[in-house]
Amino acid sequence: MSVSNTAELSATIAHAAELLRGKRIALLTGAGISTDSGIPAYRGEGARTGSDPMTIQTYLGDERARRRYWIGGHLGWRAFAHAEPNPGHTALAEMETDGVVSGVITQNVDGLHLRAGSSRVIEVHGTMRRVLCLHCGQVFDRRDIAVQIEELNPWITVPENVALAPDGDVLPETTDGFVVPVCTVCEGMLKPDVVFFGEYVPQDRFRAAESLLRSSSALIVAGSSLVVNSGVRLVERARRRSIPLIIVNREPTRADPWASLTIAAGTSDVLPALQELLR
Repeated sequence: MSVSNTAELSATIAHAAELLRGKRIALLTGAGISTDSGIPAYRGEGARTGSDPMTIQTYLGDERARRRYWIGGHLGWRAFAHAEPNPGHTALAEMETDGVVSGVITQNVDGLHLRAGSSRVIEVHGTMRRVLCLHCGQVFDRRDIAVQIEELNPWITVPENVALAPDGDVLPETTDGFVVPVCTVCEGMLKPDVVFFGEYVPQDRFRAAESLLRSSSALIVAGSSLVVNSGVRLVERARRRSIPLIIVNREPTRADPWASLTIAAGTSDVLPALQELLR
């Protein structure tokens, strides 16, 4: 349902609340829930024009692309890490405290659900907070890698205003002279603990998401276009169980024909309103 005015939106949210009342609600969130925190989506309203996500094949096989990724990631990371949760994140955390929400499955890597106070969060695509060594498996805090980058590249200055991508990346003007950080244990190749395009979601992470969904009796998709297969697979599991499925996204999604109700509006408006109605 496309919402064209405030009265229609209120009525649609009230209908959603009736479908969800008395249910234990699982959330599946995507980049659209974080656009009001200043982090753009890959597609749709709020997307950064020209965003070109890194693929795992390119990262592993192209040294120049890997260098561009690290300098861009470093320039954007500080701004990305200082983004604040918005009313949509806060509403979900408070709904979990109230016993309405069973947990959040998020496709985002920004950590904003945890910062908002949600305690049961499954980050299916990983997190920008950690960096992994692909050779020895050592795990690093992203802040420590930032220090290493600045020690290796003392000429780097982080601008006050950068055009972020959904994964915290920016497009650097040049990569000339940039030294890529390496593992301090074995000097192996490092990679942020995120699922790049072309990678599979780790099985244990996806099983945890399935478990959360099985323990729930309704599903809200919030701010996801459901282009990524991991999200569609979870929605398909909800469809098979015939539990209420509410989709809150400004643009149409692949799963709209399965939904009990679709709400074409922003998550920062819809989720706090649902919270009030379901208290």
